Amino acid sequence: METISYVMVTPYTIAKSRTGGVIARLLSRLDLELVGAQAVALDDAAVEEYASLIKKQGNPGKTKGSELLADYVKQYFAPSEGRKHRALLLIFRGKDPCQKLADICGALFAQNQGIESITGETIRDTYADLITAPEDPQRVTYFEPAVLTPRSQAAADENLAMFARFLKGKDNIVQNMAYPDPSKIEQTLVIIKPDNWAYASSRPGTIIDMFSRTGLRIIGIKVHRFSLAEALEFYGPVEKALKEKLAPGFGRKVKEYIEKEFDLPLSGAVEKILTDHVGAAYAENQFRRIIEFMSGRDPGSCPLEELHNPGSVKCMLLIYEGENAVSKIRTVLGPTDPLKAPGGTVRREFGSNVMVNTAHASDSPENAKREMDIIKIHENSVGDIINSYLALKK
Repeated sequence: METISYVMVTPYTIAKSRTGGVIARLLSRLDLELVGAQAVALDDAAVEEYASLIKKQGNPGKTKGSELLADYVKQYFAPSEGRKHRALLLIFRGKDPCQKLADICGALFAQNQGIESITGETIRDTYADLITAPEDPQRVTYFEPAVLTPRSQAAADENLAMFARFLKGKDNIVQNMAYPDPSKIEQTLVIIKPDNWAYASSRPGTIIDMFSRTGLRIIGIKVHRFSLAEALEFYGPVEKALKEKLAPGFGRKVKEYIEKEFDLPLSGAVEKILTDHVGAAYAENQFRRIIEFMSGRDPGSCPLEELHNPGSVKCMLLIYEGENAVSKIRTVLGPTDPLKAPGGTVRREFGSNVMVNTAHASDSPENAKREMDIIKIHENSVGDIINSYLALKK
């Protein structure tokens, strides 16, 4: 039976721009599906409840770890000086997710480490710290777990129910920063496209890691499946641009082919006819391919009543915030054509062609707002996913 569990990426891990590395490790080493992701900023009441659950769920007779984690949550997840702190909730589905996530996240104490930790491949091996006093190895002087994950399904279900209650009615965007000059701050949308999710891969996390060099903050994230209606609206402006860009070149190529194949000189008027009809048809076909690539649905064969249903392929949506966010992200992303992108850019590293080019980024603050409205970025399905799962278990 498939169940769900979670990994909570700590505020410190996010602040140090290690989010991409954590996600890369989780996605590439597990046979679980990432079905939900949401940036969260717990309030005092939620922090207290979460810490209490962690403490209660500890193994009898071995309470040191659960007490350490509970104290950590109370100290570092709780708002400080009136400011809430960002954490990242990742929801995974599959068989035995608690054990698999616990194994890849790693143990808190060296004496509890198994073969995964010996090989140095767990998330905590790489990103966590636990320092004890030289004169007293039992006294912890510094502790950063990097991630939190439950070790039993009962604990996972209990914690997930708490998260679902907390997330009800919450905005998907975490606004917890007061900037000296808000007029300089931009928000931009990044889409990690479906080609990155075809199989278990570190690519989505590596892409996030590459964007982290901009110094921008991730304030929103979610796993999304474009409906056909959303894809058509989102990429609507591209259709005209494709006709203007592709139709003349294709019409000219068709003219040249006919002239060569049939030894038949054609006039400029014929070339215009070929451009207006054959070239336009080619551009329209390319547009349909983009829509199908992003939604998994062929716009020519989708029943009208299914137009707004979620598509069959998934993306990850991220909102970045900071000064000059649009230009900074697009510089790291690279040009539309991966073959023309400079080395070290996302599209050069992972893109295949102008359509399968691994990621999208808004080209202006105005377009970012339009695109975010289409995909309803302020809404997230994580709470619904949890509640649906828990309802099935009753």
